[in-house]
Amino acid sequence: MSNLPKDEGLIHRVRAILKESPLIDGHNDMPWRYLSGYDGNPEAIDFSSDTSQVCPRMQTDIPRMRAGCVGAQFWAVYIPDDWAGKGANRAAVRMIEFVQRMASLYPAHLEMAYSGGDVRRIHASGRIACLIGIEGAHTLDGSLESLEEFYRLGARYMTLACSQSNDFADSANGVRIHGGLSPLGKKLVRAMNHLGMLVDLSHASVETMMDALETTSAPVIFSHSCARALCETPRNVPDDVLRLVVKNGGVVMVAFVPMFLRKVAGELPQNDAGADTPATLSDVADHIDHVRDVAGIDCVGIGSDFGGCRTMPEGLPDVSAYPALLAELLRRGYSNTDVKKVAGENILRVLESA
Repeated sequence: MSNLPKDEGLIHRVRAILKESPLIDGHNDMPWRYLSGYDGNPEAIDFSSDTSQVCPRMQTDIPRMRAGCVGAQFWAVYIPDDWAGKGANRAAVRMIEFVQRMASLYPAHLEMAYSGGDVRRIHASGRIACLIGIEGAHTLDGSLESLEEFYRLGARYMTLACSQSNDFADSANGVRIHGGLSPLGKKLVRAMNHLGMLVDLSHASVETMMDALETTSAPVIFSHSCARALCETPRNVPDDVLRLVVKNGGVVMVAFVPMFLRKVAGELPQNDAGADTPATLSDVADHIDHVRDVAGIDCVGIGSDFGGCRTMPEGLPDVSAYPALLAELLRRGYSNTDVKKVAGENILRVLESA
């Protein structure tokens, strides 16, 4: 678990804030750790105990979530891009079922949530709300028919693209196929709006971001992205897009991925997996500051990407460390209300509006 900063007073203040208002992380790859390492068996590792010795890259378990005052978690349903057309859809359904099974195994701690009201109720009960986000529209296998099934099963956001471009949208790191959204991609955005599923623009190319913001009739999210002005990588959000997010009413959930936070001289990061770039908790706070300064306090949130990276920033090794990050925001002059917004109220507003 993380070492708390010396100012215990700020930590106690954070814990009091998070009793009143839930901390909601927009992206955690714990399900992929189980699928890739343990064939999706939720009982392969005891999630109610410290998992760090068994699976260090998981960075998440119930004791550490409790230490981190987690109120709700969007669990990422990540399926590799090259599974598209080769079982990606069925694998995504299987992973959704895995998340539901995990919640049922630990009912004293976890409960599935499908709305903002569910999140508030579960948080008030002292448990952790479990939400589902689909990482990549390639899991639809080129058809909109599975979208409603994903929503019915509990998915509340979907990323338009992942590491590669697909039938719907161009990816930040993929080959440009459509110059943004394809016509089918625009239909997808409208269908998601109709269902009430959030459009997630993390991993999208800038052209896709722009097209989606023009097409959508509901607020969008970036479930795990940082500010491009502070770290020049295709995975981050440029300032002109941040200004559009203000008009849209969306939220940029700042990731903890080291190579999205700080660029090593001469190196252009390309993906999440090999993140050895040195970074610190202070770097994360800098990106939160930047999104706030450009888009406003109502447009920033937290989307760690725990479980998706080999290393995490110094001071943020796992899910127990959220209070240390929020204490840093208090130290920088954020009010209690500001911290509530960053921690979860902003994404709750978007979820409720959808």
